[in-house]
Amino acid sequence: MFPRMLFSLCLAMILASPAFAAERTLVVAHDCTWPPMEFVDSNKNLVGYSIDYIDAIAKETGVTVEHKNVAWDGIFAALAAGKCDVIASSVSITKERRKTMDFSTAYAEVKQAVIVRKEAPYAAEADLKGKSIGAQISTTGYFAARKIPGSKPKSYNTVGLAIEDLDNGRLDAVICDNPVAADYALKKANYAAKLKIAFIIKEAPTEEYGFAVKKGNKAVLDILNKGIAAVKDKGIEAALKKKWMGE
Repeated sequence: MFPRMLFSLCLAMILASPAFAAERTLVVAHDCTWPPMEFVDSNKNLVGYSIDYIDAIAKETGVTVEHKNVAWDGIFAALAAGKCDVIASSVSITKERRKTMDFSTAYAEVKQAVIVRKEAPYAAEADLKGKSIGAQISTTGYFAARKIPGSKPKSYNTVGLAIEDLDNGRLDAVICDNPVAADYALKKANYAAKLKIAFIIKEAPTEEYGFAVKKGNKAVLDILNKGIAAVKDKGIEAALKKKWMGE
C-alpha cells in the first residue's frame, strides 16, 4: 500500500510542477467563424478574444499552444477522439454538454441577440411568430430559435452564411451571441447600414463560455483554471474584453 501511495504522491507533484507545465503542448481547436471571439483575419491568421485568452493562459502557465481551425460540426468529435486537448470556441457551458466533456471556469458571459434588417419592425419574441430565423447549427442561438413559438428555425454551418441570407431577404432574423451580433450588425461595413440588433432575448439565461476538455482530463483542466485565475487577477481579461468587444 505504501509504495502505491508514494507513487501517487510523486505523480501529483510532477503534474503540479512548473517543469511539467512548461513541457506541455496543448492543441487548441477553434471554429474561426465567430468574430470577434475567434476568426480568420485578412492575413489568414487565427485571431480573436478566445485565441488571445488562450495565449495569455499559455504565457502565465508556461505551456506551449498549437492553434487549429476546426469546423464546428466536427469540433466536439475531435476533442472526444483526442485530436485536440482543448476547445476554445465560444462554447457555452450547459448541462447537456457537461455530460460528455469538462469545462474550465468561465472566461466570458453572453446573451442571445436577434439581428434583423433595419426596416423590420420586430421588437420582441412574439413578433417572430411565423418568421424564418437563422442560426449556426448546434449553437445556443439555434436552440433559442427553436423555442420561439411558431418560428421557422433554419440551421447553417456558420453564422456568416445565416447573416448573408438575412441580408439577401431569405431570412427574417438571425440569433447568435451578442458580441458576434454586434460585430456583424454594427461593425462590418457591408452590413452596418442594413442590419440592426432588434433586441436581446431576456428570457434566455446569461450564458458562460468555458474552455472544453475531454471528460476526466484533470491535468489540462488544472492548467487552464490556473491560467484563467492569473489572467483575471492581473487585469488581462478586462483588457482583452476592451480590445475585442469595446466598452
